[in-house]
Order: sequence, then structure tokens, then C-alpha cells
Amino acid sequence: MMRAAVYLPEGRRGPGQHGEIDLDVLEVRSAELVLPEATIRDERGVELFDNGSLVFDHAWGGGPLAEPALDRQARAFGLVNAAYHTQRALRFCALLLGHSLPHLIVRIGMHEQPRHWGGGHYRLPGQGQQADPDAVTPTGEVHLGGGAGFVRTRDAQRYFHAPAHNTAIIYHEIGHHLCRHTADFRLNRLRPPLQQTNKKTAVDEGTSDLITAVLLGTPDIYGWHRQHVPEGDQRRRKLDPRWTMAHFQGGRDQDPHTDGTVWASACWSARRRVAGAGVDPIRFDALLLRGLEQAGRDGGQRLTYEALRERRHFSRLLAAMAQADPSLAPLVLAAMAEHGIHLGASNSGLGQAARAGQGRLVDA
Repeated sequence: MMRAAVYLPEGRRGPGQHGEIDLDVLEVRSAELVLPEATIRDERGVELFDNGSLVFDHAWGGGPLAEPALDRQARAFGLVNAAYHTQRALRFCALLLGHSLPHLIVRIGMHEQPRHWGGGHYRLPGQGQQADPDAVTPTGEVHLGGGAGFVRTRDAQRYFHAPAHNTAIIYHEIGHHLCRHTADFRLNRLRPPLQQTNKKTAVDEGTSDLITAVLLGTPDIYGWHRQHVPEGDQRRRKLDPRWTMAHFQGGRDQDPHTDGTVWASACWSARRRVAGAGVDPIRFDALLLRGLEQAGRDGGQRLTYEALRERRHFSRLLAAMAQADPSLAPLVLAAMAEHGIHLGASNSGLGQAARAGQGRLVDA
């Protein structure tokens, strides 16, 4: 164990509370931490750990306007922060699943050319438009940009937006790692290891947002770096009860992140319903993760259009979740129904029914 400085979730808007924790580290290299569950490294060629300490100041995110020493401090803090939250998320998943997910690689400072990048993504080796230009391990990697632009803290301080400082981005991308190795929504296990697909579906994006909300303890998961987006705008991706299947659009041209907000909001409502009934919400979390695993085992032995289409349906995962904990199923199904999500229908059918205000579902 090593003492490390990180951001601790506060359940409200902002990067978190700067504090110290004990981090389980196997090896410290110049710009890399090897943990039992993951390897986290900065790809920008700067030595960050030269004295063995993992306690750094956040330095307001560093960035191109900061002095080199402060930017280096911010990069070191970001690497340690990403390592802690990666470990926390993966151990949370392992606890509820009863087994570990494959070792994860997190690479910071990626894709800095031709312009700086302030986002993150989960990548598998593949081909086509969404393929990553760098070699990617077949079990998946999280890539975080070096940072771009500025955000404000609650006390109006300007902060360079480095994704490794943004816990919400880290948790969301690890959510994709969970989905890939449980529900496997895109049936990548049936594809050649180096020809997987990185295309995400709404249920994948929404599940990753829900995992983020659980670990952060707030439904306003992107309220820090999307504070300029009104809370009533679906692009804020706040898990609000207002988002129902009436807001689901679907189709190839629609952003799966936005559609995923419907699923994530419904799951958040269900989790609150469980807690309101006096049940530990961790049981909902376990129900979700075991449902993901069950959905991954259920059929899909052939890589066909129909198999992929069925895996996009919210109702399919909901059915697996209900089977995972039958005693909680009535609470969960009732909460999901308030968002227009029911068993036995396609996403488009649920959307049509919700927009029409019909009592019965219209299957596609």
C-alpha cells in the first residue's frame, strides 16, 4: 500500500474533495502505476514519479498556460487519481460479480494531434472509422486525452479540464469495460480478437452512466464539465426522472449517449425505489451486474443482425435483471415502467407507445 492524493467523490458538482487514501500498488515506474487490476500510464514521455511519492497537488489541472513544474504536478496527480478510481470501480464490479474483470490498461495523454483532446473513450482493436490508430490490447483499454479547455470549480476558480482529473469520465469508460466482458452488447467475443467493433449502443452508454452515478453518489454525473448545459437539456445527461421512452429517438444518426440517458435515468429511479423500500441499494447494483452477466450468456451464439438487434433492447437486459433477484423485481419493474420501459418490446416499440400515450406497447 502507498499513500496517495486523489479526488474523493462528494456527491455534488465539482471534481471532488482533495484527500489522501491508501492505494494498492504493485509497481511504480517513471510514468506508470501497475495495480493488481489495471496498469495506468501517461503516454507523453515525461517522468512523473522520481521520488517514490504518490502525493501531489492537483495544480488546477495544469495545462498549456501553467508553468512546466505545475503542469508536471498536475499530470502526476491525474495519473494517481485515474489509478485510484480505476481500482475502486474494478473492485466494486468484482465484489458484485464474484470475479474480476480482465486486466485493464488506462492510457493518459492520447490523441494529442492534430489538436488537444479533453475526452475519454474505451477502445478495442478493430477496423473501420472507429478503429484506434494505436495498437490496442484485445481485452480493451481506456484512453484519456491530455486535456482541452477550462471549466470552473464551485468557487469560480478556472480549472484546466484534464480527463484524468475528472472522475466521471474515468468511471464511465470503465463501465464500458464491464459491459464488454459481461453483456457483450456487440458480440465481440464472436469476432476475431483484432477485429472487434467499438460502436456503442444506447444500453451500453446508459449502463456506463448509471455505474458512474452509483460510484459518484449523484445523478448529475457530468455537472462539472457540462455545467454550461442546462439541467433540463438531455445532453447534460443528468439522470432525471423526466427522461422516458418518449425522449428516445434511435436510429444510426442518433447519439447513443443521449438515448442512453433514458435507460440510465430509469435505472436510477429503480435504485431509489429499492432504497425507499428500506432495502440496501447495493442489492440493486448487484441485480444490475448479475443481469449484465446473464444477458451475456443468454443466446447470441451467432453473429447475426437479429442477434445484435435484440441486444440493443432495454427490455432484454431488464428481463435478465428481474431474473437475477426475483424478490426485488416488482419494485424494479414498476419504477422502469414509469419511464416507459416494459418487458417484451423493442426500443422503437417502447418509444412509439410512450409518445402516443398508449396503454399497450407497439412492437417493431
